[in-house]
Amino acid sequence: MNTQNLIKKIEERRDSKVITYVTSDRKGPVNARIAMDVVPVISGHLRKIGKTEKIDLFLYSTGGDTMVPWRLVSMAREYCKEFSVLISYKAHSAATMISLGADEIIMSDLSELSPIDPSAANIFNPQDPNNPQNKIPISVEDVMAYFDLAKNKFGIKNDEDLTKIFNKFVEANPQIHPLALGNINRTHNLIRILAKRLLKSHQEPINEVEIDKIVDYFTEKLYSHQYFIGRKEAKEDLGLTTVNSADSDLADLMTELYEEYKKEMELDKTWNPEIEIGDNQAVNKKDYKIAFVESDSLSNYFELVLEYKKGQVQTTQQTPQGPIQIPQERVIWKAISQGWR
Repeated sequence: MNTQNLIKKIEERRDSKVITYVTSDRKGPVNARIAMDVVPVISGHLRKIGKTEKIDLFLYSTGGDTMVPWRLVSMAREYCKEFSVLISYKAHSAATMISLGADEIIMSDLSELSPIDPSAANIFNPQDPNNPQNKIPISVEDVMAYFDLAKNKFGIKNDEDLTKIFNKFVEANPQIHPLALGNINRTHNLIRILAKRLLKSHQEPINEVEIDKIVDYFTEKLYSHQYFIGRKEAKEDLGLTTVNSADSDLADLMTELYEEYKKEMELDKTWNPEIEIGDNQAVNKKDYKIAFVESDSLSNYFELVLEYKKGQVQTTQQTPQGPIQIPQERVIWKAISQGWR
């Protein structure tokens, strides 16, 4: 890959030190999310760079652990006076939260942020009927929208009727445990607190009214986690004045850097175990690089090694005489190692 040469070119253009953090958004097991295990990795890059005037974080991710942004941003600020984020394309959810903590967000015409309303899943969530080992995530905004519908659209105001509405929600099938709702409320409050702390960390303070407005938009007023926000809307409509447009040369460099990672992680390819095993092979082992953290003189990647094997599984088929078990050849896969390198 040519990534470190491109990092140096961006540093020259920006008069900064650049660290990249890129996670795979492919479907299946070759997907990577923002996670707390990246903090010591980025710490290593920051210590190698040392104290400097300006650090740019080149970011590509569709989200992950919402506890990471504050830890990452506050750590980066110990090494620089000005912290900026460069977004070539996707910076969704937790990546948007990281961006909210930056003094400057550099975006091209392709760049996009997203709402930061999370989906929460814990032991009290409903069981997934298709996979009993998993819990169904509950969207914070879906819960709030349900009660908003009852109160503001249907005009239900008195306590007795609201109690009935609450009971209908809890007694749904699959059943929603009241403690799952408590977790939802706690998560929603935490996201708002973290977003405010990130916005207050800026070198140039933002007033409280503007902070509240920005937090309201990103947590409640966009109504869909799939609503993606371009640079013009982020700055002019949502009040995120830290957004600046990349000039054409910088935008080209950012896009070129993203394309290198896209090629290395095969982000444009659909993961399919039938294809991954290879032609005429009963067993195959493949390694994948599903996340990168790089600076001009240091490179780390998260490696996932999967083993593919052809085998038979029993599938149920309905017949006039009733269901029968039919053996079917499938490619079975398992992870045999993973970790930062």
